[in-house]
Amino acid sequence: MVVVQGAAQGSRDALRKVADIAITVSMAALLTAAFGLAAPRAHAQAGLERLAGPKDGKGKDGQPQRLLVEADELIYDNDRNTVTARGNAELHYGARTLQADRVRYDRGTSRVFAEGNVRLTDETGALVTGERMELTDDFKNGFVDALRIQQTVQLKGETVRTRISAPRAERIAGEQSSFDYATYTACEPCKDHPETPPLWQIKAAKIIHNNETHTISYEDSTLELGGIPVAYLPYFESADPTVKRKTGFLTPRFITSTAIGTGVATPFFINLDPSYDLTLSPAFVSRQGVLGQAEFRQRIDNGSYNLRLSGIFQTTPSAFLPGPLGAADREFRGSVESRGRFFINEHWRTGWDLVGVTDKWFLDNYRIRNQNITTDYFREAVSTAYLIGQGDRSWFEARGYYFKALSSFDWQKEQPVVLPVIDYDKRIDGPQPIGGEVRFEANVTSLSREATDFQGIPRTGSYLFAPSVNGVSYPLYETCTTFVRDRCIVRGLGGVDTRLSAQVSWRRSFIDDFGQVFTPFTYLRTDAFFVNPSRSGFQNALVNNITTVDEGFSGRIMPAIGLDYRYPFVADFGALGVHTLEPIAQVIARPSETRIGRLPNEDAQSLVFDDTSLFEWDKFSGYDRVEGGVRANLGAQYSVVTPTGWYANLMFGESIQIAGVNSFRRGDLANVGLDSGLENRRSDFVSRFQLSPNQNISFIARARFDQRDFAVNRFEAGVTARFSPFLPLETSLFYSTYEAQPALGFPHRREGVTASATYRITPNWFVTGSALVDFTHYLDTRDTFADYYTAYLANPVGLSPVYSNPGKAYLSGMSLGGGYQDECTTVSLNYIVSPIATAIGVRERNQTVLLRLELKTLGEADLRQNVSTSATADGIATVR
Repeated sequence: MVVVQGAAQGSRDALRKVADIAITVSMAALLTAAFGLAAPRAHAQAGLERLAGPKDGKGKDGQPQRLLVEADELIYDNDRNTVTARGNAELHYGARTLQADRVRYDRGTSRVFAEGNVRLTDETGALVTGERMELTDDFKNGFVDALRIQQTVQLKGETVRTRISAPRAERIAGEQSSFDYATYTACEPCKDHPETPPLWQIKAAKIIHNNETHTISYEDSTLELGGIPVAYLPYFESADPTVKRKTGFLTPRFITSTAIGTGVATPFFINLDPSYDLTLSPAFVSRQGVLGQAEFRQRIDNGSYNLRLSGIFQTTPSAFLPGPLGAADREFRGSVESRGRFFINEHWRTGWDLVGVTDKWFLDNYRIRNQNITTDYFREAVSTAYLIGQGDRSWFEARGYYFKALSSFDWQKEQPVVLPVIDYDKRIDGPQPIGGEVRFEANVTSLSREATDFQGIPRTGSYLFAPSVNGVSYPLYETCTTFVRDRCIVRGLGGVDTRLSAQVSWRRSFIDDFGQVFTPFTYLRTDAFFVNPSRSGFQNALVNNITTVDEGFSGRIMPAIGLDYRYPFVADFGALGVHTLEPIAQVIARPSETRIGRLPNEDAQSLVFDDTSLFEWDKFSGYDRVEGGVRANLGAQYSVVTPTGWYANLMFGESIQIAGVNSFRRGDLANVGLDSGLENRRSDFVSRFQLSPNQNISFIARARFDQRDFAVNRFEAGVTARFSPFLPLETSLFYSTYEAQPALGFPHRREGVTASATYRITPNWFVTGSALVDFTHYLDTRDTFADYYTAYLANPVGLSPVYSNPGKAYLSGMSLGGGYQDECTTVSLNYIVSPIATAIGVRERNQTVLLRLELKTLGEADLRQNVSTSATADGIATVR
């Protein structure tokens, strides 16, 4: 026996050097006798390669792989024909590494025996640990006692560690591992009590991990939650965590509803190619039959797209309300959805989002989720296609829109088809010696609709018709009672409306020696309209009773010149912070706006006068209106910033019409401008107060005060706070109140509160909630009852309406929930109450319970159950 031993008290580096010497010099002599080789060094190295593995063991470069050995002692036993590495032994063969307290190589059997704290790392980074391993000399085959495998993978942007443990395992050809009586989990063991069962694990009589097919199969398996068996499967197979795409079944999705019954969707994923795949998701529902779903996805060099189809031949259509409240008259129902995203080059991209349905209730009835559906008060599916280009100082966007109404109360014939919408924005430096910035903006918009959208002011409860189901009347499609200028407004004009707008502007800032900032500016705006209003069908002709709409071609020109003046006074008080007082004055001279009320207004109906729009050159939100006249905007703001991060800002101002026609005093087809706070010569006062004691807490309040008596016409206030690390709580609270705007169809004030909070009981357990409280809902309910009761007295047919007082604090929307989340599991339960818009603006509520469970690396499942009572928003009259 020959022993090569490093210095017992030397450092690890010294031992490595001794091992190197053993490999390059001493091992030459030791292995000479073992393999019958000559003494020269070259032959010693050849013997070392033979020890490393089979003759065909080669690396990526085609060269034989070498076995690198590091240990405190290297022992050669010529009698037993073995070589032993003892003490912190490490053997490296290619990308594989074996570590143990003691490693013995048997030359006669070409087997490697490792004992004590054995760790085997393969080329994928997977870690195998055990008390004892018996392997072939290339580490690909063998047996392991007390085995544990840990593998780190990236899953949805998170790092997940999976673990397999077993008392006995076999490694076959380096491609397959078989574990007897094994457990699999992605949960971290408890640090204080490692013997405690993980949150979830799979126990199986045999687990086979195939590295070639990247699958894990489980035989005679049981799913345990917290050590308690909850499900048994005689056999199932899943992709290992390294696999992103593999043909096979996905997590089932459960469906339940009174109208469609109880069922389960069984998605099957087909990996057709690394760049495209197909998912088939048949859903078997007890009341309606088989809902077929298929999704095709493909990624190409410059983007990706998908196509999803859904359809069903219903066996019980009568479960739904009859038209126009539901789809009881349809046997086949379905949808088609598609999304595409493509990058043409570094400046241009294109794409689409498309949704097509046979009826407005299909997606809701069959619980088909779509990211293009807006929820909250108005439900609609938005289809759009676009082309976008972006330069250093330029922007181009061309789009088309189709809006599909998804509520029974919305009339599809009033929804516009918008094609195209083209925007272009280009900025360049101004020519010398003028300097400054020149900006060119252009917009082209064309839209059409079949039926004119009328709205009574105040809302009178008049509808096109009111179908009755089981003695209950459902009024649909709001309209006006009297079609006159002061009792009816036009939200959307039937027919075709095309507009071309272009604006060129210039501005430059000058700062004098006293710090005063002068910014002169000028712009020229031109608009060309081509309007072809529909005079026939539905109620389209009645628009003539309200106003005279320009027909054919018409134009509008708006030149302007102005000056913006600011004089910031800055004082640094050291620890008390930097204080800035800044008076602001702005004067704009323009001719009066022309053709007010004679042109359609589609994109400028959202007019909010507050601190954010006080100093806008044009306060209208879109191109269909243009502000005219000579106007002065005056205000001042005061701000404080301290070294500790404390920030406060206060702003106050008003707008004054000096000369010309006030664009906000004369309402257009939608009465935009009236009741805005700008309709008088001197506007309401607007203000803002913002306070942020630190980066975790922020408070902001905005208000609009009546110019005559300082009454509050509009007030919004909100606070967001994050109290960690002192308190694991994140919360927000917003309060809003708006005075009545009868000219816009809001005869009562509107007041409400929204609040949300998330509290982490522990780092893993959390509760969350949000609420929307309407303090003026009772006013709408009272008016609705009065309208219904008056109609009943005139024609006492059916049931007499009954007044139900909702109270002064009506819970319009709410969500309550909680859950648990850690590195391997996410489970949450939520109860959601969401508002639904009705034809008269009175909100109904949709109630849903949502349970979601995700076991990372295995899959996720959710159960969504609607528990609301009778409502026509989804075409179902029964309790779900």
